[in-house]
Amino acid sequence: MTHAKLVSMAVGWLRRYRCGVVLSEQACVSGEMPDAIGWKKACHSVLVESKVSRGDFLADREKPFRQKPELGVGCERYYLAPRGLIRIEEIPTGWGLLEVCGREIEKVRSSGRNLRSEAGFLNEMNLLLASLRRVEIRIEPESITDFLKWKNRMAQYNRGSLPEGLVAVAEEANAFLAGTAGD
Repeated sequence: MTHAKLVSMAVGWLRRYRCGVVLSEQACVSGEMPDAIGWKKACHSVLVESKVSRGDFLADREKPFRQKPELGVGCERYYLAPRGLIRIEEIPTGWGLLEVCGREIEKVRSSGRNLRSEAGFLNEMNLLLASLRRVEIRIEPESITDFLKWKNRMAQYNRGSLPEGLVAVAEEANAFLAGTAGD
């Protein structure tokens, strides 16, 4: 099992876990580079750290944001590893454990739901903003604001009305800012 394969599986798991926005291997100002992180309703974030070896797992404990968990990202935090690599008693307080069993992921232990501090939230915002900036650089000369107004362009191309199945931006529900974290 390769690290890249585990990260890909983590991304898929986060999508099935109902995270609407998922990023993988993007750095934030704290130095943390989550293998995969996703966001659900109410800005609830879920971190998944993929570990392919015991050495990789043990080295993870020494990182500054593991030594000071309040700096870490993720309302929920999970390790993902091949079955039997990590023992439950070895994982930090509040963390969950996901194990790869063939092509499936089994949740061995659930994570706490409120592990993120204010500092962790600010680090997540930095991660999101840095990721948006990377997108903006790639779509230049168009600004990200104009790029995100694609529905307006769709309506223009469709003689003033949106194609079937699309709703106007003003009518969109923003699930990331409303609702409960458990959704």
